[in-house]
Amino acid sequence: MASTILSLPRPGGAANLSTVPVQGPTEAAFSSTFGALLPPTKYLNTVFGKAAYYEIPPTSPGISSQIPDRVLFIHGVQTPALGMLPLARTLHESFSYAHFVLIDLWGHGLSDTPVVAHDPSLFHGLLDALLDELEWPSSHLVGFSFGGALSVGYTVLRPSRVQSYTLVAPAGLFKSSSLTAEDKSQLHGDDAAAARKWVLEWLEGGELVVPKDWRERAAKGEVVAEAVREWQIREHPGHMATVVGIVRDGGVMDADAEFVKARETGIPTFAVLGGTDGLCGKGDLERVGFMDVAVVPDVGHGVVREMVPEVAELIGDFWSKLNRISH
Repeated sequence: MASTILSLPRPGGAANLSTVPVQGPTEAAFSSTFGALLPPTKYLNTVFGKAAYYEIPPTSPGISSQIPDRVLFIHGVQTPALGMLPLARTLHESFSYAHFVLIDLWGHGLSDTPVVAHDPSLFHGLLDALLDELEWPSSHLVGFSFGGALSVGYTVLRPSRVQSYTLVAPAGLFKSSSLTAEDKSQLHGDDAAAARKWVLEWLEGGELVVPKDWRERAAKGEVVAEAVREWQIREHPGHMATVVGIVRDGGVMDADAEFVKARETGIPTFAVLGGTDGLCGKGDLERVGFMDVAVVPDVGHGVVREMVPEVAELIGDFWSKLNRISH
């Protein structure tokens, strides 16, 4: 771990693109620890740095009007693309004619950390660049947590590029007013170490604890999210700066207006929540106009990994409904 703590610029300052991004770890460094869990890494080069993405191509023929034809999976803060791979693979079993892509957002997995403000526009630009690289005029989005908030914002910004968007335990509706004055001081103050400690404890609900049997579980192909997060903290020198930047400035709180605007586009949408998730409840989404919401009981924010068959079935039903409507 780096001896100095990287602190990113805040929004409103002048972006200095001459600052070299913090490079992400190598594919070899990841696979030597976790094995070949992901499809082969591909890289997208942008003015802000290099981002990793992973493709699950079609394995059976389809017709051009079948839904979904192209799907982009957008992960949350901390756990990279790997965290959504079990859901993507399960869905692909039922929609094998579709082309799926997962991306490591900035500062996650193997992607670089740009030394610029981590506001939503930085990540929306990454989605633009990826769709351009793939030559996808539009796609269906599946966004988890922070990826859900990004999906909402991207739908507002680029409605012509979004065919539908599915939100799984989305961030964005948490009220910063529920934080204490001390919380806000630590999060937004000049002490980078204090901000980092506060953000990690807020996201983890305490200290990060890696299960002792993670190696055995990973060897069987299981995604042990805590182990992946610990690996990033240790091996990616820009990761925690990105995490702090996202929580500070990425739109994980107080984004109600964006959700309302996204709903007003009329683009088909669906949401899946964990019944015990304190970050987003059914009432929160209904308040901003999202009525097609399914709740998986007895699971919290980790619903995307802990209840893969249930979440996949619900999303599959949503896509199948769109198919029926389109035909």
